[in-house]
Amino acid sequence: MNHYGARCQVCDLNFENKYGKVGKDFIHVHHIIPLHQLQQDYIVDPKQDLIPVCPNCHAMLHCKENGRYLSIAQLRKRILNHNRA
Repeated sequence: MNHYGARCQVCDLNFENKYGKVGKDFIHVHHIIPLHQLQQDYIVDPKQDLIPVCPNCHAMLHCKENGRYLSIAQLRKRILNHNRA
């Protein structure tokens, strides 16, 4: 959060802006590389390995399509394309 802040890096949702004080600093954190793929001795780098996302985008990042997880960029593109339609 120190690097990205508490704004969803996929859909740009900021909980404090949306819900007021109760939403201040609320956000989920997504492991860009799934935990089950990391070696036991791997040291997580918060700037490179973690990204803040809202709960909805987090859930979508954990859904598979054609056997593969969507990337941050793929999900962001879908949201942008959907909002333009």
